[in-house]
Amino acid sequence: MAAKDLLRKIPSVDQILAKVSDLVAAHGRELVTNVVRQAIDDLRARLRGDKPDEAALKEDAIRGDVVRRLEAKRAPKLCRVINATGVILNTGLGRAVLPKAAIQAIASEQSGYSLLEVDRATGDRNHREVHIVELLREISGAEATTVVNNNAGATLISLAAMAAGREVIVARGQLVEIGGSFRIPDVMEQSGCRLVEVGTTNKVRLEDYEKKIGPNTALLLRVHPSNYRIVGFTEEPSLEELVALGKKHNLPVMDDLGSGAFVDLAQFGIRGEPTVQDSVKAGADVITFSGDKLLGGPQAGLIVGRKKPVATIRRHPLFRALRIDKLKLTALEATLKLYLDHDRLLREHPTLRMLAMGVDELERRALELAAMAKKIPGWAVEILDDASQVGGGSVPGQELPTKVVALRHAKLSLEEVDDRLRAHTPCIWTRVQRDRVLVDVRTLLDGDIADIAAALAGIA
Repeated sequence: MAAKDLLRKIPSVDQILAKVSDLVAAHGRELVTNVVRQAIDDLRARLRGDKPDEAALKEDAIRGDVVRRLEAKRAPKLCRVINATGVILNTGLGRAVLPKAAIQAIASEQSGYSLLEVDRATGDRNHREVHIVELLREISGAEATTVVNNNAGATLISLAAMAAGREVIVARGQLVEIGGSFRIPDVMEQSGCRLVEVGTTNKVRLEDYEKKIGPNTALLLRVHPSNYRIVGFTEEPSLEELVALGKKHNLPVMDDLGSGAFVDLAQFGIRGEPTVQDSVKAGADVITFSGDKLLGGPQAGLIVGRKKPVATIRRHPLFRALRIDKLKLTALEATLKLYLDHDRLLREHPTLRMLAMGVDELERRALELAAMAKKIPGWAVEILDDASQVGGGSVPGQELPTKVVALRHAKLSLEEVDDRLRAHTPCIWTRVQRDRVLVDVRTLLDGDIADIAAALAGIA
């Protein structure tokens, strides 16, 4: 049949709506009408194509198209993902997995109104970060603490409050670029301070800082290289030495830690990552770090240090623009409380559990998934040794030994398998390497193995 004849057979919007009255009742007339119009437009375009399909005009086909479009409209875009990549703090997949305690706290404490900015005892107005200040002080050992919406914001407001219009001295090798092409020099420029570089890319000495100190110097800045490593012929002063130099010249020292670990990662085989407590003990006046990296909470920029500079930061006009919302505060409070009980922390903190996962647990998980996959026709399955990464701009260059389940399908290409896993609900992200689809079991959560097996069965 000619395309023009097929086009005449397309039912009207009202005709289709009459046939899908149940969908209208479930989703509302306005939404279903818009979806039907889109379906008709696409149907018209297909019938005008090189190979028009008359079957697309059937009532069941049109209804099926409308249902699929409604499901796509209603499905959350920011949906749950199974992270089988082995990158623990996967920035694209949301970085740190929130502890169950944080999820439960949001569900229970934020289901209605909350004590966001009022004091329970007096009924007076209060500042919102009071809910985590004492917790953060207890865990970090700092005199004063506060929080904003992310670490870039924490760095920006700290520099703006302490050094606007004046000079900030920083080592040339610490002028890092963080995610999204945001660079420390750009953040410093936006804060209103003037950058003074010292040293070379690989070497900076204490005297390099001292030579640049002048009447317009406001601050000494150290930026922890949390997303890169310079190795070999290197040298830099310790934070303690910078603090001593700052005291000698009556200058504050700021330490931008980036990842912000509260526990010594050496126990998990990760070396050289300083803790927040290390910086506090070293005497840094202001320390900034992220909430959704090694701390394992929601996105936030935490600021700890001495009372006077932290108070100055809180009074800055940018503070309101960068303030954190009630959902993040609730999740942050619940996450920080885990750090008060070491045993509970290692049981219930997803990021630390993944970092601490031993060979026996990795082997058990890999064998469980491989056994399920081998029962599904069409799949070739192996267990291989591999390496996981911390990710999220944290501890670069260090990997954790892991086990991966390597998969190949008899008929589908690696790209097709990968595409179908990502299209599955829940969405599954893997690695494609060595001519196989690799499932790294280190980053799987409870229930993920069964979901992956179901997805493999569906693909087969």
